[in-house]
Formats: sequence, C-alpha cells, structure tokens
Amino acid sequence: MAVSIPGKEDKYQAEPNVVPLCDVLLVLLIIFMIVTPLVQKGVDVKLPSALNTISMPDNPEVVLAIKKDGTMYVNQDKATVENLQTLLEEAFLNAKEKKLYLRADQDLEYGKIVDLIDIIKDAGIEVVGIIAEKKTTKAD
Repeated sequence: MAVSIPGKEDKYQAEPNVVPLCDVLLVLLIIFMIVTPLVQKGVDVKLPSALNTISMPDNPEVVLAIKKDGTMYVNQDKATVENLQTLLEEAFLNAKEKKLYLRADQDLEYGKIVDLIDIIKDAGIEVVGIIAEKKTTKAD
C-alpha cells in the first residue's frame, strides 16, 4: 500500500500491512498445538504388560515394531524378513546409542520373535530393549 506524503507530489511511502499475516500465523500455531498431541507416534500394537519395568527414553532412535499379523516397521519404514537386516544396519549408521527397542504385539508367536532376534544379532546389534506396558496390580 502506498501513501502519499503531503506537500510532495512525487514521493510515496510504502507500508506493508502485516496484521493479516500475524492472524494467519496465530491460527496455524493453534492448529499445530491441537493436532500435535493427537498424532500417534509409532505403530499401533497391543503391548504385553510386565510388573518390573524401567522407563524408556522419550525419543528412542531405532524402534522395531511388529504387528500381530507379522508386518514389521523400522522407525515407520515397512520392512520384510528379507530386508530387515539391511534396514537395521542403515538405521544404526547415524544412531548415537546402539540399542534397538522392540515393540511386538502380545499375540505374536514366540518363534517369530526368536527368528527376528537372530536377524537383529546378525545386523550387529547386541542390546535389545523390549517395550511393555506397566502392569497394574489389584489391591484386595
């Protein structure tokens, strides 16, 4: 928007109007504040529960999630048994901590988990943390 300066016919002063821009930015900020907690992190699996658990880091670097039907995800990337070792090796190239967190559905067969742990060990990963839900005890 140009504004003429009184007394000078040839001089114009430009002033941008930033109020609409601020309104749009505030609306976007509110939208992100509402939507961010609703976005589910990770793959949806039904975790087993355990009495003796320790707290997991807030943002683990490498997570292997296995659904009940056997589909696997390495940090949100779909994996198969054939390419699992390669995906794990690539994920640990830039990882600071050489620790894998395993999120497996409680209804998954034990034999499948044992086979996957062999692949994990072949990828050079020695420390595997198993993610479980904290079991609540009933007071009688």
